[in-house]
Amino acid sequence: MSDQQRLRALLYSAEAPTPAQRARFERFIEIKYNERCYFLWVKDPNIIDGFRLEVGSDIYDWSIAGRLNQLKDAMRAVRPAPGEDIIPLLKKAVDDFIPLPVSEEIGTVMTVGDGVANVRGLKHAEYGEILLFDGNVRGMVQNIDKQGVGCILFDDDGEVEAGSRVHRTKRSAGVPVGEGFIGRVTDALGVPIDGKGEITPSGYRPVEHSAPGIAARQPVNEPLRTGILAVDSMFPIGRGQRELIIGDRQTGKTAIAIDTILNQKGQGVYCIYVGIGQKASSVRRLVSTLTEHGAMEYTTVLLASASDPAPLQYIAPYAGCAMAEYFMEQGKDVLIIYDDLSKHAVAYRSLSLVLGRSPGREAYPGDVFYLHSRLLERSAHLSASKGGGSMTALPIVETLAGNVSAYIPTNIISITDGQIFLDTALFRSGQRPAVNVGLSVSRVGGDAMTGAMRSASGTLRLDLAQYREMKVFTQFSNYLDDETQKNLRSGETLMNVLKQEQYRPYQEWEQAVILAAATAKALDGLDENGFADSLHKLCEGFSKVRGDVVERIKSGAKLSDEDRTAIAEYAKAAEYA
Repeated sequence: MSDQQRLRALLYSAEAPTPAQRARFERFIEIKYNERCYFLWVKDPNIIDGFRLEVGSDIYDWSIAGRLNQLKDAMRAVRPAPGEDIIPLLKKAVDDFIPLPVSEEIGTVMTVGDGVANVRGLKHAEYGEILLFDGNVRGMVQNIDKQGVGCILFDDDGEVEAGSRVHRTKRSAGVPVGEGFIGRVTDALGVPIDGKGEITPSGYRPVEHSAPGIAARQPVNEPLRTGILAVDSMFPIGRGQRELIIGDRQTGKTAIAIDTILNQKGQGVYCIYVGIGQKASSVRRLVSTLTEHGAMEYTTVLLASASDPAPLQYIAPYAGCAMAEYFMEQGKDVLIIYDDLSKHAVAYRSLSLVLGRSPGREAYPGDVFYLHSRLLERSAHLSASKGGGSMTALPIVETLAGNVSAYIPTNIISITDGQIFLDTALFRSGQRPAVNVGLSVSRVGGDAMTGAMRSASGTLRLDLAQYREMKVFTQFSNYLDDETQKNLRSGETLMNVLKQEQYRPYQEWEQAVILAAATAKALDGLDENGFADSLHKLCEGFSKVRGDVVERIKSGAKLSDEDRTAIAEYAKAAEYA
C-alpha cells in the first residue's frame, strides 16, 4: 500500500517526539484503527507540554490546553442544590479531576447555502448536537445519513464556505433560563435585543425535552382567566391546557393573546410571548403596549422575526418552551403564546427541502405533525409531587379564507385541547372579539370554571344558537310577530354583551354580573350606542350596592337564585345615562 493510500496521522508538538514516544503513538493508531498509518510530525510552538494527534477526522488532544478544557467542563458540571454553597463543590471537582486524553472529531463543509450546511467526517455526531464552524458560527445537526450530516446554521452563513472545518461540541442545543429574563426581549437563542444589557442566567436547558408522563400530570381543573367574556364564559381555559387560537389574518388573534397576558397581572402567572415570523415593528408595538399596562413586569418576549433566517424561526418556540419549563418545574404557573405556528411550519418546510427530505402533502415533510406535537405536549399541569406547576399554551395558527381543514390547522387542532375560531365576517361586522361560537370549543369545559361562572353562563351557548338559527329563518320575512321580535332583540343584546374593548379585560366577578343580567334579559332595553360603557357602569354600581354578592362571586361560590334575582333587578332599575 502506498503512503497516499495509507491512513494519515499528524502529530503536533513544540518538540519532536522521541523514538519511544513515536512508537507508542503508532501502536495506539494501529490498535485503534486496525491498520498501519502514514505518520508525520509537525512542529507547533503554540502547543505547550503535550501532543495533539490528528488521525483522519479524529483529533486526540494530550496538551495542557486540552486538559484545561476538561477541567472547565468538570467545573461547569457542578450544580449546587438551592441554598447550597458552591465553593466546596468546586474545590472537590478540582481535587477529583483526573485528566484523560481528549478525542475530538473534525468535519469538513461540503456545501452551504440558505442557512444549511452539509458536513462530511463527523461519524459520531448526534441529532440535535451543536456544531462549531470556523468563524465561531453555530449550527445544529438536523439530518444524519451515510454521506454525512445536515446542519442548520444559527449565525450568518456568509462566514462558512466549502472546505471550512467543523468541530463537535458534544452538547445538545440549549438556551439560558432564569428569573433575569422576566421583563426582557431576546432573540431565539436567549440573547437580549432590547438594549438593556446582558442577562445573567440561572442555568441552561435543552431546547428539545421530553414531555411529562401521565404519572407526572394532574387533571386540568384550575382556571386561567383571559378576561375576555366570550372566552371565559363558553370556552374556559385551564392551567396546563393547550387552546388553539385560529382564524384568518387580521381577525384579532394576537389581540386575544395580549388581553390574556394583561389579565394575568397579580395572578402569579409568568407569561412568555414567542413571535415567529412576525414583523419586528409589530412586536415593538406589542412590547410597548405590555409596558404601558405594566405587563412586562411578568412577561418575557422572544422574537424570531420575519427577517431572521429559517433556522432561528424553527428553533424559537422550542427555546421559549424551555424557558417556560424552568418556571413550571419550580412549581410556578406559566402562560406561553406561540405566534404563530403556521409560519413555524413554513420555516421547517424550507429547511427540510434544502436538507433534501422528501416532500409530502403541500410540500411539507412527513414529520410535520411531530414538529408541533413534541412542542405542545410539553404543556402540562404537574402533579403535587412534581411541584404542582403548570404551563398553559396558546398556539396561534393562521388560516386562508377560513379553511380550518387545511393541512397544518387540522394537525394542530388534533394536538390541542380545543380551539377559539375567529370569523372574518363577524370581525368585519364589528363583533370583536370575533369568536365563532359554533366552531369554537374547549375540551376541558366546565372543569376549568368556578361555580359562579358556571351558574352565570347557564344557557348562554344555547340562547346564542337559537338566535343564530332564528335570524337565518327570519331574514327574508316581511312580518315578525311580537314574540319573535323580542327573542331577536334578546339575541342581539347577547351579541352586544360579548363585544369587548381591547386592553380592557373583565374581572371574573364583572363577567358573572354581566352574564347573569344578560341571560335574565335585564339588558334588552339598552341602547347599542355606548353599550360597553353601560356595562362598566352596571358593574361599578352593583359592587357598591351589593358588595356581599360580589365577594361571594370572588370566593368562587355558585350564584344562588337570590343573587341572580338581585343582579337582574338592579340591572333593570339602574341608570345608564
